[in-house]
Amino acid sequence: MRTGSASRFVEAMDRSRSLLVVSAVACLALPAPADEVKLRLVPTGAVAELGLYMPQRLPLSTQRPERAKKIPGNLSAPRYGELRIGPKESPTVIVVIVDEPEDKPGRLLVDSNGDGDLTNDPAAEWETRVVPGNNGAELKQSKGGAMVKVRYDAETNELHLAMFRFDKKDPAREVLRDTLLYYSDYAYTGGMTLGGKTFAVWLTDGLASGDFRGDAGEPDSGVRLFIDVNGDGHYDFRRESFDARKPFNIGGTSYEIAGLTAAGGRFSVVKSARTVAEIQPRPDLRPGKKAPTFEAKTTDGQPVRFPSDYKDKVVMLDFWATWCGPCRAELPNLTKAYVQYHPQGFEVLGVSLDQSNAAPKLALFAKENNMPWPQIYDGKFWGAEIAQLYGVESIPQALLVDGDTGQILAAGESLRGPDLGGAIEKALEKKKPASHPK
Repeated sequence: MRTGSASRFVEAMDRSRSLLVVSAVACLALPAPADEVKLRLVPTGAVAELGLYMPQRLPLSTQRPERAKKIPGNLSAPRYGELRIGPKESPTVIVVIVDEPEDKPGRLLVDSNGDGDLTNDPAAEWETRVVPGNNGAELKQSKGGAMVKVRYDAETNELHLAMFRFDKKDPAREVLRDTLLYYSDYAYTGGMTLGGKTFAVWLTDGLASGDFRGDAGEPDSGVRLFIDVNGDGHYDFRRESFDARKPFNIGGTSYEIAGLTAAGGRFSVVKSARTVAEIQPRPDLRPGKKAPTFEAKTTDGQPVRFPSDYKDKVVMLDFWATWCGPCRAELPNLTKAYVQYHPQGFEVLGVSLDQSNAAPKLALFAKENNMPWPQIYDGKFWGAEIAQLYGVESIPQALLVDGDTGQILAAGESLRGPDLGGAIEKALEKKKPASHPK
C-alpha cells in the first residue's frame, strides 16, 4: 500500500466566462477553451492494474440497522455495517452483513442496489482461509467484495468494493475486532494530452468514497491522477501520482484539473495560476533502455564511470544494504555467479544503501561474505545519490548492463535466485560477436 493544504478546484466554466472587451481600438481574445478529458470507467480490477489500495474501516455492530428492511432468515451470528458511497450531498447507503458462525463457513451479504432488501442482490464474493497465529493458534482471515450501484445526478455506476476481515479473536488485531476493511477496486483510465504529448492516465478514488471531487478538508483529497510520465507502462506513486485538487507540473508547466464531478471520468486540464515544482519521473529501466550514466568513487577511493568503465563487459549494478534481509538472502546466488562468470567478462558494481557511519561495517561484511567487487557508498540511506538517480524505492534491485552500449539487458525477477545464472549466461553469449569477432 502505498498516499499527501487542500485547494478548491478552478472550474472550467470560470475560465470560459472571461469577459470579451471590444472597443474601437482593441479586441481582447478569449483564452482557448481547455480540451475535455474523457476517461473510461474500469468498474473492477483497478487494484490489479495499479498495485495500490487504501483500506478504509467500516464499523460492525450486532445491532440491525433500520435500513436493513429484509434479510435472510438463516443468519447465525450477523454483524452489520452501513457504508456510504457516492456524491457527498446524496450518498447511496449500502448495508453490509458479515455472518460469522462458529461451526460453519462465514458469509458476506451486501445490499448492492441500496434498496434495503438483502435477499435480492447478487451473491457477494467471500472466502475464508485458516492462517497460523501466535502460540500455535489457528486464525481465520476472509476476503471478497461486491459490485455496488452508486447513484449520481444523471447516471448510476456499478463499482466494485473489495473487502476483507481479520479474525475477531486475533489478539494482535484487537482494534479491528468490530471492523470490516474495504477499498476501491474501480478507477478511470485513458489518455490525456499535455504540452502536445499524450500520456496514459488513471484517476483513482483512494478513500472509496465514490465522490471523485475528493475531500477538500484533508491534506490529501484521496483522489489521485496517475500519469505515466516516463512511458514505461508503470505508475510510480511518489513521482507519477498527483492530488486531483492540487496543481501539478509536467514538462515544466503547472496544470490543474477543472470541472471534475462526483461521478468522475470527465474533466478539463488547464494551466494553473500557481507554479509548483516538477517532479522528475523514475527513469525507464526496462530491458532495451539505456541505463543512466554516472561518476562516483568506490569505497576504496577509486573513481568509476558507469557504464563506460566496463568496456567489453557485462556488469550487474546491484542496489543493496547490509541491513536488508532479502539482499543477504540473494548473496549466495550472486557470489556463485560471480565466481562462475567473472572469467568470461561478468562484473558487479554494488551500490550500498547503508546508513551513515557504516563504512567499516560494510567493508567487514563484504570481506566475510566473499564480495570482491567494488562498492559505492555515501551513507545517505534511501537518499543515496545513485539510488535517487535510478529511482530506487525497494531493495534488492539489480540491472544487468552492456558496458559498451549502456543498454539494460535484464532486470527484476530474472536477476534473482536460480534465474540469475541463466540471465548472465544469455547476456554474455549475446556479447561475444561484438566483443570477440571471429
